[in-house]
Amino acid sequence: MNVKNLPDKGNYCLIINMKENTTIKIGAKGNMDFEKGFYVYVGSALGTLSNRIKRHLSNDKKKHWHADYLLLHETTKIEQVIYTYCTEKIECEISHEINQDTSKYIKSFGCSDCNCNSHLYYFDTYEDALESCINSYKKIEYKPYKWFN
Repeated sequence: MNVKNLPDKGNYCLIINMKENTTIKIGAKGNMDFEKGFYVYVGSALGTLSNRIKRHLSNDKKKHWHADYLLLHETTKIEQVIYTYCTEKIECEISHEINQDTSKYIKSFGCSDCNCNSHLYYFDTYEDALESCINSYKKIEYKPYKWFN
């Protein structure tokens, strides 16, 4: 997969296809149940955005973050990455906006360093997940970009 040349800093949303209902062990959180559908994971990369996205897209990585356990499971596939250029950590603002579009989220997932309820949200369809991601950036006045065309 080609990785675009991106500026050093930014924030992103991964749209993840959960192909079937499954239980996944998420590190110290233990076994967690996931419903078939689409999940949006919100993150930031204030070091190197392209390296962070490459890491998420790779299957050759150690399990460190909650997202690693999810993304390395055989039932998941990243369908799209929505990102923006930014020198500030705005993932909590993006997360808050996405949470306005769905009542389903995985409690305490990916947000151990902030006060958010979650950084992983559930949607029934890809279209709903994509629309929520794009609109979340626009609502906080950042331009969203799609990784895949």
